[in-house]
Amino acid sequence: MKSIIISSNCSGGGKTTFTLGLMKLLKNKGYDVQGYKVGPDYIDSGFHSEITGKQSRNLDLHLMGEEGVKASFLRGSGDFGVIEGVMGLYDGVSITEKGSTYSISKLLSDTPIVLVLTPKAQCTTLAAEINGIKNFKNANIIGVVFNAVNQKYYELLKAVVEENCDVKVLGYIPKDDSIKLESRHLGLVQSVEVNNMVDKIERCAKLIEKNIDITYLLQNSKEVKLEVKDRFHLDDRKINIAIAYDEAFRFYYKENLELLEEIGNVSYFSPIKDEKLPENIDFLYLGGGYPEVFKEKLAQNRSMRNSIKEALEKGLKCYAECGGLMYLTERIEDCEMVGFFRGYTYMTKSLQRFGYSNVEIQGEKININININCHEFHKSDVDIKEERIYNVTKESWNGNTLKWNCGYKKENTIAGYPHIHFFGNMEFLKWLIE
Repeated sequence: MKSIIISSNCSGGGKTTFTLGLMKLLKNKGYDVQGYKVGPDYIDSGFHSEITGKQSRNLDLHLMGEEGVKASFLRGSGDFGVIEGVMGLYDGVSITEKGSTYSISKLLSDTPIVLVLTPKAQCTTLAAEINGIKNFKNANIIGVVFNAVNQKYYELLKAVVEENCDVKVLGYIPKDDSIKLESRHLGLVQSVEVNNMVDKIERCAKLIEKNIDITYLLQNSKEVKLEVKDRFHLDDRKINIAIAYDEAFRFYYKENLELLEEIGNVSYFSPIKDEKLPENIDFLYLGGGYPEVFKEKLAQNRSMRNSIKEALEKGLKCYAECGGLMYLTERIEDCEMVGFFRGYTYMTKSLQRFGYSNVEIQGEKININININCHEFHKSDVDIKEERIYNVTKESWNGNTLKWNCGYKKENTIAGYPHIHFFGNMEFLKWLIE
């Protein structure tokens, strides 16, 4: 599968706009497109899936390791792979490029990169920036796209880059408020919440077709050749698994779901719309999402909340992360939730414990010592009066190690804020199931 990486100099530089428009344009031309997202983000990959018609896959070195990233990439299929980067090209763990879009490019056979920039009040200085980005680590940048500029400014920038840089200018996306995607406290609004998303992306695709040299981009993409054994499989345990999936709970990695489907029979249900849990289940997975946005609807579904609480109190095995943890508390702000954990969830004004970290699981009733790689991304916190079993550490850029405790165990339920990819934590998944 030939592939290309879409990157930028920063978050908000236009990566997602160009990625989605490119995916739609390729789909319109009859290509079978596979989407990927560098890093842990769920929301961008959700947009990919809506556009391409197949589940997008994440590529995250911290969460998955090198073998996991390669295995995830090879599980994708299609004529053309479009990989959306994360933050700026070299932004990785702490102040290094480890785990960055650049490092993924190198890991995947030096996949070519298209640099999307949104310039403002710049001219020749932009050429210096492009040269610096390209030459800093010898990145395989095959072209530059300018985002949200008018034709006159684009022509000026194109002349400057052609005069001063050894990189092709592929074109531009005109500034157009009709293709702008809305944001909220954790990033973009989810694709399922954008009523006119199809029209927005179709408009973006037409702008790209008109103003960008797609032929050059396709001709200079690269067939990614990897040799790796996909060891990320589990035997069928013949158990019944229920997974919450609706507008409030939508943050899941495709590979996590694939592993659970290998283990047993998976049923998806909606905590917003369904009356109760599926019958005769052995394991419940409550993933992340936006329960705080849909708290009123979740609160109104009393029968589902009671169904979950009763099942957990009877000992149903359950794993809940982030939004799932919030849902299991007594309330989110002023709205009643499941009430399995004694305590409540409250919203904050800033991100809490944002970024990559590592968890060591310990506790009086825990009979195993497990270390897991994870990430956190939430603007909420909890006040819960239950046993804490997560000892979390995060390495700071200045060499200091940040430490805190979270994660809760009650009956057969494990819940915490950290998001986990099972490819990098296979022993943790086995422990949860067993």
